[in-house]
This record gives sequence, C-alpha cells and structure tokens, in this order.
Amino acid sequence: MLKKGGERKEVLRALSEVFRAHGYEGASLTLITEATGLGKGSLYHLFPGGKEQMASEVLAEIDGWFELNIYAPLRDADDPARAIAAMIAGVEQYFHSGNRICLVGLVALGAARDTFSDAVDSYFARWHAALAQLLRRSGLSKGQAQRRAEDALLTIQGALVLARARNDGGIFRRALSDLTKRLLAAE
Repeated sequence: MLKKGGERKEVLRALSEVFRAHGYEGASLTLITEATGLGKGSLYHLFPGGKEQMASEVLAEIDGWFELNIYAPLRDADDPARAIAAMIAGVEQYFHSGNRICLVGLVALGAARDTFSDAVDSYFARWHAALAQLLRRSGLSKGQAQRRAEDALLTIQGALVLARARNDGGIFRRALSDLTKRLLAAE
C-alpha cells in the first residue's frame, strides 16, 4: 500500500501488478485504489485520462525498461554470444523466472488490444528487429536471422504461458536455456 504522496514510479509499479493480476478490463477503480493507496481524486489528478492513461504509462514504463535492458544492448553489442546471454538473463530477471506474466502479451490477447495496439506492436517489433540485427551481425542470412528472432519471441512468450498454466517456473528456465543454444547454432 502506498502513502498518499507516493512517487509516480511506485504508483506505476502498483498499477502494473493490478493489470497483471486482473487484466485491463478487470482492473476496477476499487482494485486500483486498494493497490496504490490513493483515492479516486488523487488518481485522477495523477492520471486525468483515467484508466487508459494509467495503462498507457505502465506500458511506456515497461517499454523503457526493455529499451534500456534488452533492445539497446542487442543493437549495440559487439559480441553476439554475450548479448544473447545478457538478453536471456534480463528476460529471466524481468519475468521472475517465469513466475511473472508478460503484461504486454496480456494486453495483446485482451479486448483492450486495439486501444493499445501501437504500444503492443512496437514492443514486439522492436525486440524482434534488435535481435534479428544482432543475429545478422553474427553471420546469419537475413531470412535465418528473422526466423530465429521470431522463434525466440515465440519461445519466450509461449514458455511464459505454459509455465504459468502449469505453475512450473522450470519450464520457462529450460526454454530459455534451450533458446540460448539455438539462437547462435550453426546452420
């Protein structure tokens, strides 16, 4: 529970967990006020655009984390193997070894997908592009790099869903370990 004067980052963190637990559609104002410790007036003062602005800012916060910790390092890396290892470590950390769902993926599957389509598309497109560029620099053809980057995102997202469905974080960790081996494997 946040104090009335809680910092915006703390409020966004609390909001992200409400959206993860209940989806955009199920995140009621009651759940949001309970999680943030802020009253309706304070919430609307911070987010005059209401729940849509709250979700937009949460998605922007996630995007910022991924830009800093995943996309930019992939784009800037000189050593593909180290960059992929860092990406895998970052993904494992962010998703709590498969115990934390992908909020962007949740939004993509829900009724709010159209509302946030630009943010959802950008998240996946930029990740795919950064990883494909890295794989190209490692010597793969454009087609191979594109397919492996897509396979990586499919593996990560699918492993998150299956780990959550089976309540087994080991599924996610094994998928990431196997992915590391596959991404730079010789053709």
